[in-house]
Amino acid sequence: MTSASSRSSYDVVIVGGGHNGLTAAAYLARAGLSTLVLERLPATGGAAVSKVAFSGHDTRLSRYSYLVSLMPQELVSDLGLSLDLRSRTTASYTPWLRDGRAGGLLAERPEGKATRKSFKKLTGSHDEYDAWCRFYADIGTLAAAISPTLLQPLQKESALAAGVDADLWREFTKEPLGASVERRFTDDTVRGVVATDGLIGTFADLHDPSLIQNRCFLYHLIGNGDGEWRVPVGGMGAVTDALLKAAVDAGAEVLTGAGVSSIRSDGTTGEVTWHDGKAHHTVTAGHVLANVAPWVLRILLGEEPEPETKPVGAQLKINFLLDRLPELRSGMDPAVAFAGTLHLSEDYSQLQRSYAEAAAGQVPSQMPGEVYCHSLTDPSILGSFEGHTLTYFGLHTPATLFEDPRNKDLAVSRALASLNEHLVTPIEECVALDVDGRPCIEAKVPQDIEADLAMPGGHIFHGDLEWPWASNRAMLETPAQQWGVATDIENLLLCGSGARRGGAVSGLGGHNAAQTVLAAR
Repeated sequence: MTSASSRSSYDVVIVGGGHNGLTAAAYLARAGLSTLVLERLPATGGAAVSKVAFSGHDTRLSRYSYLVSLMPQELVSDLGLSLDLRSRTTASYTPWLRDGRAGGLLAERPEGKATRKSFKKLTGSHDEYDAWCRFYADIGTLAAAISPTLLQPLQKESALAAGVDADLWREFTKEPLGASVERRFTDDTVRGVVATDGLIGTFADLHDPSLIQNRCFLYHLIGNGDGEWRVPVGGMGAVTDALLKAAVDAGAEVLTGAGVSSIRSDGTTGEVTWHDGKAHHTVTAGHVLANVAPWVLRILLGEEPEPETKPVGAQLKINFLLDRLPELRSGMDPAVAFAGTLHLSEDYSQLQRSYAEAAAGQVPSQMPGEVYCHSLTDPSILGSFEGHTLTYFGLHTPATLFEDPRNKDLAVSRALASLNEHLVTPIEECVALDVDGRPCIEAKVPQDIEADLAMPGGHIFHGDLEWPWASNRAMLETPAQQWGVATDIENLLLCGSGARRGGAVSGLGGHNAAQTVLAAR
């Protein structure tokens, strides 16, 4: 990284040094284009960073984003990224309490006899597991058709749908996810485990006619054709550190502490101004790539903020350090239960009830959420700490709930209660203390995400996700349109999560913006 720009004009200036901006920089610099990346924060990485969060402990947490699924292996290979992405030995575990019995629904990776046995213990037969296998086989068919297109120009819906069974395409792209889940499964817990992938960072009813939940669902299940969520060794910061190295080694200049205040363009030449804490600086560029949310981009272009169009994030993130893993009432080995995604209060009926409560302005009475213990898969992040990390990700917690600041503490307490319901002793008894004797618990609501990362409304996708293809009536005449990164200004491109196919830690927004620039050479 450099302390000042080396020139007054570049082929490309990238606003924002998150993972997509670094991906674009690496591709463009490798192609020989002069490239400048401007990052507001003191370090690059955006939401994909590993940070020490608790004083007295050198454990590096994936503080915001936490797993990798959608990043194509082809992109990793293209850029020669040195990454170790590890599979979790458990896909998911869902503790349950029924009729005075405590049990758990286990999904192994790969699924085996223990998975089938746990389904039978919960439901009384093999029928629900057989339905599960059929459902995910069908999702695999969709993933096999969609995943290879993510690093290609957009296909129109009709072309992509032609390669998939018509009934299957209709089920997942025309009908609400809730209809499919209710038709395919009968058990409340199984239904909920399936449905949650449509609600990560997305506040929606499972029967929402907009199908935003369907779009979220697909993005969480199509990565590399199998949708597997993997743990990056070294934490999420290892992903962006590798991308930064690829960009800098290729010749890109990267400035941190460079808060961009304005972007101007006549469609041919762009002008970007930033402040480094001491003075303003301005450079020109043939192309400007915006690795910021579209809502923020409009402000940088000089438009007045529009509160009514501001995205609304919907997640509660809690990071913990634990002296030990807690015991489960079900008797399952904690090293198995916490190794994957542990579902809490995510029965289908609970998800729907929680949505209704949050939509009415109330913190859900039973907080739906998911727990991950990354240190079971990657102990390297622990440093000298002898314990474990734990991450909680809560659903149905829209930013509007936290306009009343008291609701943050309430939401955290209900999240802990949803976990404690299934533990022999409360999680609080396992939490480590920092150097000042305070519990190592860090909670972030959408407002915190916005304050930390300038993501409007704390929306982790920069706005509602779009289908990873073009509509049949879409204009695909220019490279920017073809790659899904166009704005109203010809040489100003989206390259972040706000681009079509840009959601999650994938590098797709950066790759596709870079391909647009290269196509225009």
